[in-house]
Amino acid sequence: RSRLLDERIGYVRISQFQEATAGDLENKLSELKEKNIQGLILDLRNNPGGLLSAAVGVSEKFLESDKLVVSIKGRDGQKDEYRSHMQSDHFEYPMIVLVNQGSASASEIVAAAMQDWGKAVIIGKTTFGKGSVQTILPLSDGSGIRLTTAKYYTPRGESIHKVGVKPDIVVEPKPVKLAEESSSIAGKPDKGAAVVVEPMEKDSDESTTDEKKKDLTNIEAELMKKDIQLQKAIELLKTWKVFKELRPL
Repeated sequence: RSRLLDERIGYVRISQFQEATAGDLENKLSELKEKNIQGLILDLRNNPGGLLSAAVGVSEKFLESDKLVVSIKGRDGQKDEYRSHMQSDHFEYPMIVLVNQGSASASEIVAAAMQDWGKAVIIGKTTFGKGSVQTILPLSDGSGIRLTTAKYYTPRGESIHKVGVKPDIVVEPKPVKLAEESSSIAGKPDKGAAVVVEPMEKDSDESTTDEKKKDLTNIEAELMKKDIQLQKAIELLKTWKVFKELRPL
């Protein structure tokens, strides 16, 4: 999902990496590009990961051709590399990637690729550290063994397993208190948990009123205003533009 923040800043949240994620992202970026955005926030917080191919596909949207996204190396020393393919147009924006302790696996691959290639500033907390490749070996009795057979490595050759991706700017989330009537709809985030606003689901009941939709929109806006990590990203992108426009006498 995506939206426009502060008039000229694009916001895209990926909640999981699935087969259609890269294509969906390209569509959202094209929509935002038509609105002449000047910066982009890619929110990967609490994203547990998903398909490796989707992580590579997402990274390709921001990388030139033939850039290393991630490599996989096993105990035997054999190394497989996943590189970006030729893109008709990759997106060049001042970019912030938001991560936290709930960002894992494919999320960490994307964040590390953006960080290592200097395509984005990473904001938030150190990610989960799920950098292993696991293979399921079936047994004769119908059970199986899940065996770690290799590890992921960033473009710089660093393993993220049990280490995670360390943000360039650490921002600790703060507990959010909403009005009592709002919390029954939006839920109460755990103390210290990052506030991540999920998309509003369309009510299947046709009797849903405009007032209820308006209340949900207001709650979402209130949550985003209290999202310290998101606000820091917006602030940084604003100053990014200011420094870019500075010219010597």
